[in-house]
Amino acid sequence: MEFKRLTLDNLDSEHICCAITDKKGESGVSSKKDWLRKRLSEGLVFDKLDVRGKVFIEYIPAEKAWCPIVADNYMFINCFWVSGQYKGQGYANLLLERCINDSKEKGKEGIVILSTEKKMPFLSDPKYLKYKGFKIADKAVPYYELLYLPFSAQANIPQFKECVKNDLIDHKGWVIYYTNQCPHTEKYVPILINHLTSKGFAVQAIKLDTTEQGQKAPNPFTTYALFYNGKFITNEILSEKSFDKLLIKMKIC
Repeated sequence: MEFKRLTLDNLDSEHICCAITDKKGESGVSSKKDWLRKRLSEGLVFDKLDVRGKVFIEYIPAEKAWCPIVADNYMFINCFWVSGQYKGQGYANLLLERCINDSKEKGKEGIVILSTEKKMPFLSDPKYLKYKGFKIADKAVPYYELLYLPFSAQANIPQFKECVKNDLIDHKGWVIYYTNQCPHTEKYVPILINHLTSKGFAVQAIKLDTTEQGQKAPNPFTTYALFYNGKFITNEILSEKSFDKLLIKMKIC
């Protein structure tokens, strides 16, 4: 099987692996493609296995990353995903190798990626990354790890910006920060807002629309971050059922 790279010429016709198609009335794929279209001109790379499945890596120069980090002359991996029948066949290694080689050719000092202490939804597996040589550059509460793979001993060590050193914001009620970096947010954020409103909760959705906003966000995972009464709760994109389970766990009526 061959790998394919998204370009401005083939973006409209190619499927993006994290969302094959939109159902009637949805706009997640088109929103993600609009986001990608703008990022491609900033050096973003989206490499995927040429199949209709979730086998891809997406990365961008760290200076343009929608993540509150300082990682000059690094490449930042936005998303790295191999799922289903394609697991265990070496595709993750091949995708990572393509990213490493491309980054070296472009004169980067290394690669940096957001992960967690333990494997969590929507973030890359720290166990796999550390096995491949990534090291911890920095940490942010409650569970985030900034991992990096330097190409030389002299490479600078990336770090989180101060805006994510704690997990608090100055807002009451439920607050969702999100971007179109993931196609699923365009669907599930409105669903959750309607669900919260129907339960009588105060809710605010803050959509990050620019690189500058992403780099000043109060949470490292700018794709989706849910807060309650100023405290960070989860980075997991929630459906109505998963949110109701969260309420029970939090003992909120």
